[in-house]
Amino acid sequence: MEVRIVPAMSTIVLSPPVRNGLAVGVGVGLSGFAFGSAGVTAGLSVAQTCALSLAAFTGASQFAFAGVFASGGSLLAGTAGALLLGARNTLYGLRLADHLAWRGGKRALAAHGVIDETAAVSIGYRSRGEARLAFLTTAVTLYVLWNATTFAGALATGQVTDPAVLGLDAVGPAVFLALIWPRLQDGGRERVVALLAVLIAIATVPLLPAGLPVLLAAAATFAVFLRRGAGS
Repeated sequence: MEVRIVPAMSTIVLSPPVRNGLAVGVGVGLSGFAFGSAGVTAGLSVAQTCALSLAAFTGASQFAFAGVFASGGSLLAGTAGALLLGARNTLYGLRLADHLAWRGGKRALAAHGVIDETAAVSIGYRSRGEARLAFLTTAVTLYVLWNATTFAGALATGQVTDPAVLGLDAVGPAVFLALIWPRLQDGGRERVVALLAVLIAIATVPLLPAGLPVLLAAAATFAVFLRRGAGS
């Protein structure tokens, strides 16, 4: 009599918060390759590029900083532009504070993970437990993968004598545009902000030192919101 041993088939079923968090974390985290390349191409060292991802951890602000630095802007101008773009995370934090309801050290730790992606995934759940799980899964996956790919991209680009020859200097702006493009699909205020920013940048780039046009373009956001507040 022949005996056949059939291995048991096990299926790992992930809950929706975990599944969605992993999908977003992996999908966005891979773009760290582009930032690693952009940072080194802009003139930052591998260590400086990786330090930005570890400490700042907000893609759009990091790409903005690298862009200002690459164009010859000062450290102050690059930092100011990055802070202006990162200010939106404060608004996310205000919204998530009650939604996640963490206290003390947990809230302080979670604050470092408040970005577009974690806010979008966690706010989609009404249950506090599911919202927390979605936030943690997205934040941890994205942070680990973003930093790992930043290092890989920076290290690889650092081996190239002239990254611009391979067109790597265009990677940063291209990914930055990809990050903000979904926000322009909704129309309305977002498109007005983008149009004002473009016009301000085009008008001031020939006249002002590198870095300052970025700061002035970012001011378009505040102008639109002030106008909206006055009209309400």
